[in-house]
Amino acid sequence: MNPKQFVAALSAQSFENAFNPYRDRCVIHDRAGAPSTRARTLARMLKAAERTELDSLWVGRDLGYRGGRRTGLALTDDVYLATHAARWGIAAVRPTKGPLVAERTAAVVWAALQKIDAAIFLWNVFPFHPHVPRDPFTNRTHNARERAGGEVILCELIALLRPGRCVAIGAEAALSVARVAPKCKMLKVRHPSYGGQKAFLSQINEYYGLCKGREASLTHQGRETAKMLLPFD
Repeated sequence: MNPKQFVAALSAQSFENAFNPYRDRCVIHDRAGAPSTRARTLARMLKAAERTELDSLWVGRDLGYRGGRRTGLALTDDVYLATHAARWGIAAVRPTKGPLVAERTAAVVWAALQKIDAAIFLWNVFPFHPHVPRDPFTNRTHNARERAGGEVILCELIALLRPGRCVAIGAEAALSVARVAPKCKMLKVRHPSYGGQKAFLSQINEYYGLCKGREASLTHQGRETAKMLLPFD
């Protein structure tokens, strides 16, 4: 399976009470053609990653309504969309309208990524946005059926990108990575939400050998953004 085929297969997926950013359009926040825009960006990013010796695949849980639901990119909100794309040598067209929306998890993850030069691809066990029934702008944990579907996709992604190692962000991600790729070297780190920010950054600093002065930490802008957000999102 090549990047174009992978994204086409991803775009065809449908789950109840889950938003697929590569096929679904939010009538409130999305621009016209937003699903196609997100799909093109992901396909170009995958193509660039496929040609790269990938250091690691960072795997989270699922897309959030303030982040990946809007951008179509795991662990990435509006604020870091352009930064994420530039990391792979591409430009990304913003698929949403209105003011930029920030996500706490994305702010913490990118505080770490911006200190690391290695080629890192971001993904989620369930690569869509699961929400509470009839309330699309909420987050919920994916269910067993969604996890099974996501693990099939994750297996295909690992086969496509052949990462040197996986960084599982949170216990649920670690269980899925272990099931899907038992031979892949894996580091389990604390998820940044629910008070895990400090532990996450500390583990990443240690794992990537970041020295003093380059230690991952929230910037002033990131701290101010985080203050405006919910305890988790």
